[in-house]
Amino acid sequence: MDAYAPVKSDISQRNFSPIYFLMGDEPFFIDDISKLLIEAVIPEEQRDFNQTILYGKDTSVDEIVSVCKRFPMMADHQLVVVREAHELSRSIEQLTAYAEQPQPTTILVMCYKNKKLDKRKKLSKAIQKNGTIVETKKLYDNKLPSWIEQSVSAMKRNIDFKAAAILAENVGADLGALSNQLEKLCLIVSEDGTISTEHIEQHVGISKEYNNFELRNALGSGNVAQAYKIAHYFGLHPKQHPLLGTINSLHKFFIQLLMYHGLPSKNPDAAAKALGVHPFFIKEIEQAARRYPLKSIVPILRTIKTADLAAKGVDAVPVSEGEVLQQLLNKVA
Repeated sequence: MDAYAPVKSDISQRNFSPIYFLMGDEPFFIDDISKLLIEAVIPEEQRDFNQTILYGKDTSVDEIVSVCKRFPMMADHQLVVVREAHELSRSIEQLTAYAEQPQPTTILVMCYKNKKLDKRKKLSKAIQKNGTIVETKKLYDNKLPSWIEQSVSAMKRNIDFKAAAILAENVGADLGALSNQLEKLCLIVSEDGTISTEHIEQHVGISKEYNNFELRNALGSGNVAQAYKIAHYFGLHPKQHPLLGTINSLHKFFIQLLMYHGLPSKNPDAAAKALGVHPFFIKEIEQAARRYPLKSIVPILRTIKTADLAAKGVDAVPVSEGEVLQQLLNKVA
């Protein structure tokens, strides 16, 4: 479920707060909610008169308050959006007096990225009483495929879970970049259609055959020849397949196997919940666990750590990324 759905629902129903303080570690969600407010509060034909965009580095709290105290022109509300509000972190508490008595016809949106208000101070308490505080958080990697599915569903499309996993694995937790790719893919796929691994390969440039997901699958299934083939491909295309990303992927995979071996119940749903993965992956983890018994995993994790150091040029003779990966597979496959 979208953690910010209640706030978005209120906005879509025009149940506005006089102050929205959007803060925290994930800029994408801050931008997403502020965009939603811009679209919802003021009709486009009234924005010239009733919408003001300010930037933290070019304004002050006094100026923000002055703008907020204006009255809308022939409209119910005026909207004041302060982008880069985190630039005002040293003086932000000066907003307290306004937050205690906000202008009822003004909707103030503060975009406070990568910082948070001190909940013990008066400003935070005033906004909690009279407005809305949204604290955004980074998504964990294992939540990315589900987030992709939700985003695609909101655009009235579907996505094959394997395609979502490959996209998450290769693009990573940059939600802005992921969102851009999804928008592009949804232009290609018609409503109610399904985004497949073929679409990912053709339009994003991520091979459905040569990726970290398939490398792990090849190792887990004992298809050593395919694992070396993928590693060779990675060595030829280091920019598209950076070694540190592959090492990190393999490290997470063997940590999952270590955890799987220790589970009291191997029931697929219980195992998926315990490992924090989609049930889609459990069959492959179960298969890999048969190939890699518990006693083999700790030495493999040491080998992966050694490869990580080599990739970073620590205590190792400089070699190409492809060679480091080949040497790692020699010991793991």
